[in-house]
Amino acid sequence: MVVETPQATHHDLCIIGSGSANSLIDESLEHLSIAQVERGVGSTGAFGGTCLNVGCIPTKMYAHPATLAASAWDASRLGVDLEFHRAHWGQIRDRIFGRIDQISSGGRQWRHQNENVTLLEGEGRFVDAHTLDVTSATGSTRRITADRFVIATGSRPRRLEVPGADEITVHTSDDIMRRETLPASLIILGGGFISAEFAHIFASFGTRVQIINRSGALLRQHDAEISQRFTEIMGRRLPVHLDEPVVSVARGGEGVIVRTKDAEGVEREHTAEALLNATGRVPNSDGLGLDAAGVTVENGRVVVDEHQRTSQPHIFALGDVSSPFQLKHVANHEAKVVQHNLLHSEEPIAVNHEAVPAAVFGHPQVAAVGLTESAAREEFDDVVTVTQPYGSVAYGWAMEDEDHFCKLVARRDGALLGAHIIGPEASILIQPLVQAMATGLDVRTMATGQYWIHPALTELVENALLALPVDRKEP
Repeated sequence: MVVETPQATHHDLCIIGSGSANSLIDESLEHLSIAQVERGVGSTGAFGGTCLNVGCIPTKMYAHPATLAASAWDASRLGVDLEFHRAHWGQIRDRIFGRIDQISSGGRQWRHQNENVTLLEGEGRFVDAHTLDVTSATGSTRRITADRFVIATGSRPRRLEVPGADEITVHTSDDIMRRETLPASLIILGGGFISAEFAHIFASFGTRVQIINRSGALLRQHDAEISQRFTEIMGRRLPVHLDEPVVSVARGGEGVIVRTKDAEGVEREHTAEALLNATGRVPNSDGLGLDAAGVTVENGRVVVDEHQRTSQPHIFALGDVSSPFQLKHVANHEAKVVQHNLLHSEEPIAVNHEAVPAAVFGHPQVAAVGLTESAAREEFDDVVTVTQPYGSVAYGWAMEDEDHFCKLVARRDGALLGAHIIGPEASILIQPLVQAMATGLDVRTMATGQYWIHPALTELVENALLALPVDRKEP
């Protein structure tokens, strides 16, 4: 039998992915022949990566109206009667994706028009370190070779691997935002940021939401005080079932039945119209034939050095496929590093993964940067902390806030090690603390060396900095 080998087309550079790696392709690379390989993300096979289509952008576009809806819950204790009537799910959905889908399709069209770029839509798989086969949805295969590659295939929702999962509809973040209707009830599996944000969105829109989590706390990767407080607040808002691993799922009840087993071995049943699996994401490294390319993978992530090079120096990787952070702003930074290093291989630059912030756009918001208290105490002997309540500053009085706080972790010499905020506008309030850590500004100088608007909510950060028991510098 004769096996036909596809004719190969050679390029200077091949980029696999269209998320953050899409920004690599600008005028600085217009002298290169580039192949871009993209299989599409989400239920629509969209161009442009996870963040744009099924991740951080649409979820925040849902979270904003959800926060408006949730304000009706908070207003009464301030002497204001607000009433939530309903969320027009279809109107919200179509407004969001009417914009996003246009951007996605426009990006795909633009790439097809680029003179130096060949957009290949399909699954890419390495044949060897310089050869890639791209298989389209119709099954046809094109072979390309390239001098250099960039792997930026992102990540995907983790599959629910329990009995019955293949027999029912299990939503993930890839498809739930495009539902035709708002579910009357929803079970969310998981206790991380995806679970927290979707719980906020659907509960605020009127869905009866319950969270099932195999561990004993929500947001448990955050500082312990933050995790504990967030778990308490969410438990007051909706049913939260902790320490209940899922045993099986099935059709029945309102739509789906989720069976769990608690810490004592007691089996429980939870029912809802719909089920969302929000138990995390896994890198899209499988299926790429990385063994054939000689690219090292550990725990599903492509291994890279400080220059974003893999074990093959001509192959780079960036974003969720290689990064433990799974954050868009990290992927964007790595893309800039990769672009520089593609153009200046003799003078490569390194990534900066110090002071990486993250935010959870739930109700309440959570934001963090740097070390948790426990991690800091494992590393340093002179750790000091402070927990500053929102209610301790004038704007917090206006809010009648009793639940939220800013926690700072520092060394006694004034070096800020970590910052953790739970409460309104946490994602904004964290930024000056990120700046301080990124520039090496000590907490005393930061607190006293600038004006803080009174009585703005930023006084929360100022007062937390002032309250840290650090050594005072000699004048």
